[in-house]
Amino acid sequence: MGLLTIGAFARAARLTPKALRLYDEVGLLTPAAVDPESGYRFYEPGQLAHARLIAELRRIGMPLADIRTVCELEPDAAAEAVAAYWQQVTADTANRAHHVARLVEHLSRKGVTMSDTNPGLSLHYAVRCDQGHGRDSNEDAAYASDRLLAVADGTRGAGAAASTAAVDALKTLELADKPVVELLAMLAATVDDVDRAVRTSGTDDEQPATTLTAVLRRGSQLALVHIGDTRVYLLRGGELSQLTQDHTWVQREVEHGKLSPDQAASHPRRALLTRALGGGRPVEADLALRTALVGDRYLLCSDGLSAVVDRRDLHTALAEAGDPEPTAQRLIDLAYAAGAPDNIACVVADVVAA
Repeated sequence: MGLLTIGAFARAARLTPKALRLYDEVGLLTPAAVDPESGYRFYEPGQLAHARLIAELRRIGMPLADIRTVCELEPDAAAEAVAAYWQQVTADTANRAHHVARLVEHLSRKGVTMSDTNPGLSLHYAVRCDQGHGRDSNEDAAYASDRLLAVADGTRGAGAAASTAAVDALKTLELADKPVVELLAMLAATVDDVDRAVRTSGTDDEQPATTLTAVLRRGSQLALVHIGDTRVYLLRGGELSQLTQDHTWVQREVEHGKLSPDQAASHPRRALLTRALGGGRPVEADLALRTALVGDRYLLCSDGLSAVVDRRDLHTALAEAGDPEPTAQRLIDLAYAAGAPDNIACVVADVVAA
């Protein structure tokens, strides 16, 4: 049997031509031949088994980065990898169920009204968004107001539009006069809308994506939404803590005990995302409720800062007394001192008595 056209191969593999083009672009399934003039793809019949495996792995929701790893393994090792992936999915689902139970319990309590929050707080903030040395455009976006803090990091060429759209969508919630648990639900719904919009805005040649990390304040209560590898840090009582967990391939490997944190920090695939808005399949954002205290200092940033500036240096810069403006500039300076290979976005916000 000769080569199959992309249409015939797609039907035989139970895939779509669009999916096949994507798998070619990311190196998962390379055509046997490409017409030099038309660019039309052709496949060997022997590639069908590989294509069907990819299709099955996509049906269980496995990210493309993990599929690439599985496809490179021998059958027994691949079976173990799939089992480990599903075990992690099950654990993640159980963890979300725990958070849902806590949220339901919180919602069920009486008196979750305006009087439960402390209206006598406000935020003093500073925003920086720099191109960096290593990029010829800026695909990061950052925003801050007394009610909303947000950072997004766009990818894949059209990321600037995606990151800006994500942050702009959240601005519509700034004036929402709702209990914080309702704000959290509104954040989740808005992020779902952005995810669908970014996915549908893509083309066969270009599929943009963006991370998004944001905090929406109501009184002293904070609703936090997070997807990707942008981060939120909290400096409280002199101690710096990271409030978000990166949705990256290396972070998953750390959780599975396959990489150490130090290995992950220098790994060549450290920027490979496992969750992003517009990243291919619908994704769920991490959601959390927190209580702000006077004296808290929050940092939201893209990996253009967190990936190149040591956590100890972040801590030192944030702990220095002073307004958010010079602190934010100090963080940008640290990123440039480290080479600034990526766009840099950060928001520094202090919780103060109104």
